[in-house]
Amino acid sequence: MVYATIAFGLFAAVTLAFGLGVVLARDVFHAALLLGGALTSVAVHYVMLQAEFIAAMQILVYVGGVLILVTFGVMLTRSETETEVNSA
Repeated sequence: MVYATIAFGLFAAVTLAFGLGVVLARDVFHAALLLGGALTSVAVHYVMLQAEFIAAMQILVYVGGVLILVTFGVMLTRSETETEVNSA
């Protein structure tokens, strides 16, 4: 029982750290990667609650779907900076 409490506290801290990283990240791509870490950590909480199906759906739908959509959106809409325009 003590190990479960320690694991819960550890993953709660990891989830909070990733969430804080999402908010404080300057680059949108890095924020999307940190969001993936936070959502995966939430899936670990579901596994600890013995809700494996919900954890699998968390990973498939949110990490697999929404995060990939955000990543492609960032990559496709990124504008060129002045240094890239001047060097060409």
